[in-house]
Amino acid sequence: MGLVCALAMSAHEKTFPPDFTFGVATSSYQVEGGIENDWAEWERAGRLKEPHARCGRAVDHWNRYEEDYGLALDVGATAFRMSLEWARIEPERGRIDGGALNAYRERLSRMKARGLRPVVTLHHFTHPSWFHRETPWHLPQSVDAFRAYARACAPLLAGLDALVISLNEPMVLLLGGYLQGLMPPGVTDGPKTMAALANMVRAHVAAREELLAVLGRVEIGISQNMLCFAPDRAWHPLDRALVRLGAQAYNHAFHEALVSGKLRVNMPGIGSAREDIPGARGSCDFIGMNYYTRAHLRFLPRAPFLSFQYRDPRGRGFTDIGWELWPEGFGQVLRELKRYGLPVWVTENGMDDRGGERRPAYIHDHLSQVLTARAEGVDVRGYLYWSLLDNFEWLEGWGPRFGLYHVDFDTLERRATPACHYYKEVATTRRLPPVIQPSAAR
Repeated sequence: MGLVCALAMSAHEKTFPPDFTFGVATSSYQVEGGIENDWAEWERAGRLKEPHARCGRAVDHWNRYEEDYGLALDVGATAFRMSLEWARIEPERGRIDGGALNAYRERLSRMKARGLRPVVTLHHFTHPSWFHRETPWHLPQSVDAFRAYARACAPLLAGLDALVISLNEPMVLLLGGYLQGLMPPGVTDGPKTMAALANMVRAHVAAREELLAVLGRVEIGISQNMLCFAPDRAWHPLDRALVRLGAQAYNHAFHEALVSGKLRVNMPGIGSAREDIPGARGSCDFIGMNYYTRAHLRFLPRAPFLSFQYRDPRGRGFTDIGWELWPEGFGQVLRELKRYGLPVWVTENGMDDRGGERRPAYIHDHLSQVLTARAEGVDVRGYLYWSLLDNFEWLEGWGPRFGLYHVDFDTLERRATPACHYYKEVATTRRLPPVIQPSAAR
């Protein structure tokens, strides 16, 4: 939205309601440490952008979780998103580790006792080492494997009033792992991508059934990465067509399958899926969305038929990872979610800001879009900043810094960034004050 537009909002529009949730987000592999899974194998194979990078101890959240809960409370958070690590819970197929279950139950119980609502992700990109060999996503057995895992996890959630995310960013996993071969399992196969997509929809349905059988009721959905797409050449009809196809396939196909029961995907040059998934209709209780940036699409006359670029046509600059600063796109995709008639949770939104000074303005501009979307009738219930801590950022390794708290990766000391004060002010006052940049303050 930008500062001028935000300042023009009325006092009412600049206020968040008392029941709006401000929280923080993490994922197990990126923060816990000491995990052996498919990503650890990927790292040893030298498949990251920095071939020698290793997650290893991560930022030792496994041992420092009480400290990190305190840091979340210090920025005004009342919800904490974390994920369960399938590889800890089922290190060998069919063998459930009771010690890991007890450890996660203790962490969730302490989180709840300290006033943080658990937002629990069952699957955040990683798999046990056996999964891709024995039950890969493109085979039907994957659904049974995920069902068994969800059944083991269900008792952990009893009495916690947890918001549950079955799958984090399934389209990122599918495009990165099944089409481009950039992340585990390293496949480059269009038909397998489509088969895996359908099975992941079925896996969500299976997980929901298992949780309901144990808990009686549950709020469950997925967390979908959503991009704002724009034509690289506004005048070009094929660029504009790619934008429509991209938004439908990438942003909406999975959620539409969970709402309507009908999986409809068409990705020219890759594959298509057209299936009715039993049990999928009405199988999500909320829409979870992650937003970071905008992508410009250009049609190419030969394979791969499109280019995907981050550009800066307005001259606003990029985040340090190279993504366009485009909060308007956040508002756009929030408004698109109104079609589902379900509550919306922003399960990730954040900025790689290695200097730490630009993040308050980023948070301001994106929360301004949340307020505008709410004023236009989008039922946004909560906002979880990604991430509480600097952490291991997948293929990028240790370079990016998304954390509200800066982490010294040698000593593991957590240190507040300027965004901590700003986020706490918003979360505790329910208002969105303007940001005074350091240069202006001087």
